Amino acid sequence: MRIAIISPIAWRTPPRHYGPWERVVSLLAEGLVKENIDVTLYATGDSLTSAKLRSVCKAPYEEDRELDAKVWESLHISAIMEQANEFDIIHNNYDFLPLTYSSLIKTPVLTTIHGFSSPKILPVYKKYNKNTHYVSISDADRNGELDYIRTVYHGIDIEKFTLNKVRGNYLVYFGRIHKDKGTWEAIQVAKMTKMKLVIAGIIQDKSYYENYVEPFLNDDICYIGSVGPEERDKILGNAFALVHPINFNEPFGLSIVESMACGTPVLAFNRGSMPEIIQDGINGFIVSNVEEMAEKIKDVMDISREACRKTVESRFTQEKMVKEYIDVYKEILKIS
Repeated sequence: MRIAIISPIAWRTPPRHYGPWERVVSLLAEGLVKENIDVTLYATGDSLTSAKLRSVCKAPYEEDRELDAKVWESLHISAIMEQANEFDIIHNNYDFLPLTYSSLIKTPVLTTIHGFSSPKILPVYKKYNKNTHYVSISDADRNGELDYIRTVYHGIDIEKFTLNKVRGNYLVYFGRIHKDKGTWEAIQVAKMTKMKLVIAGIIQDKSYYENYVEPFLNDDICYIGSVGPEERDKILGNAFALVHPINFNEPFGLSIVESMACGTPVLAFNRGSMPEIIQDGINGFIVSNVEEMAEKIKDVMDISREACRKTVESRFTQEKMVKEYIDVYKEILKIS
């Protein structure tokens, strides 16, 4: 099989710090190469991969503000489509825009839908529903008007995460600083439980940060910015629990799986895919509000950190994700 994978160009593949879509694409591409599949990765020119790298945009537009995102997205997507006949499948990880080329080429297009940013993008998915293929990243994120070939959960390179059997003494919030992700709510949980809170992630909404996060920062509630892979392992692994009080229906949640891989239980609001990832009382707790989350913190003592790790080992590894995508490719190409 000759597989072309198109990655976003907002960040490098894999990302230096933030970039969840790019991180998943990197894991997929590297895993496919290990399975001796011919992979060509379309990503930024500074990307790191053992696949064949093709690029139009030399650097991520989020890191080089001189770049016009729409211009370089157009050039990036058109490049893979103009070379479509070189491949057996184009695996689109770039949202809806590549679909608009799909009727102009003969190569099958598989799109992993990493979430719907808005209902306004649905008309594109609906238009190309019958002549392309869709994978959902959780059952909760499926749209009833679309057809899906499969749900494939994200996997992580579990060897990059160290099981820490010793419980830490602080809570950790790991994600974008944005209302959707519930940074303010995480702070309230920390205040109610009188526990230290470490906040890690990019500031996606500056006004939200200035009004709902910054005023509460002190010695016990600290913001450490966006962190890379090595720091991530330590910050998650040394925590008592990850708090994830989201205010939107999250399609998946890589930080949850990464936390569990380190042995750290997760407390999350009952939104989106959370019940598919968190087994209540086994690797964390599903709660309804800030008060319930604060009340459940004490029950983290009853959760086995080894059980958290085993969840990831059995359900959310890079190898499992890669195998399932290979099965999808074979199904599309009708090969055994």
